Amino acid sequence: MHLLNFKELPNQELIQLVDTAIAIKKYPQKYAKTLEGKTAALVFQKTSTRTRVSFEVAMTQLGGHGLFLDWRATNFTMADLSDEMGYLSRNVDCIMARLLYNSDLNKMAKASCVSVINGCDEKYHPSQAIADLITMKEKKGTLLGVKLVYVGVHNNVANSLIEACTKTGVKITTVCPIFNETSRDDELLKEAKKTGLWKSTLDLKKAVSEADFVYTDTWVDMEFFTDLKYAEEKEKRIKLMMPYQINAELLKGTNAYVMHDMPIHRDYEITVDAIENPKSVIYEQAENRLYSAKAILLKLIGA
Repeated sequence: MHLLNFKELPNQELIQLVDTAIAIKKYPQKYAKTLEGKTAALVFQKTSTRTRVSFEVAMTQLGGHGLFLDWRATNFTMADLSDEMGYLSRNVDCIMARLLYNSDLNKMAKASCVSVINGCDEKYHPSQAIADLITMKEKKGTLLGVKLVYVGVHNNVANSLIEACTKTGVKITTVCPIFNETSRDDELLKEAKKTGLWKSTLDLKKAVSEADFVYTDTWVDMEFFTDLKYAEEKEKRIKLMMPYQINAELLKGTNAYVMHDMPIHRDYEITVDAIENPKSVIYEQAENRLYSAKAILLKLIGA
């Protein structure tokens, strides 16, 4: 079994992942040796803070070992991807890969003889979405009927949030003036619409006024933010997206929790006063990446 997105994961199994993560967080010692003798290869093509820390620490705290592999320092850069995976997967118990392209992730999964976890690509970010569900359930005590508003560019995070929310009973509204075409998954959106739990709008004030959680993400992918070749597109996005910034004025009169998957570009998609708002759960949400990783690892290699 792989975890590349949530398409093949039954709703109840996703809910169980969230509940397992919360149990691990509450009773860490109970799970301290559950992956003893196990090794997870952690392959990074994209830069990372939270994904690397969460999966590496998760393996350590569960009694196993996380083997960090920088894409640029391996033969993944020059050899056939299937060949390298055919070798790597015979040495480890699972592989977590954080890649630029979903097509490469699918090639890795096809060639692997162990489970592959999507640690982020341009289409999906499932481990982040599980951490988001954990955070919401901790704050509200349930996921059923919770109202989440995602504000920003429709990207990989938006895709996984829509999929995760509509599978667990969360009502999600997306406010997305820009759609990253590289993230487009019409099948995912078609299935989400069928549930009646997802809608999209550009009426930001109304959406936020009804929200239990307000969530945003970077307007420019991290690898492009300081890329001079992307400067024109960056300025265009900032101009278009600034009216959709999460700030104190927007949050005035609401009781919504504030979320961001990090890393943050301060005073672009979100202001400092919103980050430091008493209802901000951004750092708790980031911490929950660890428990998301633990729950995923236990499900895939814990038996």
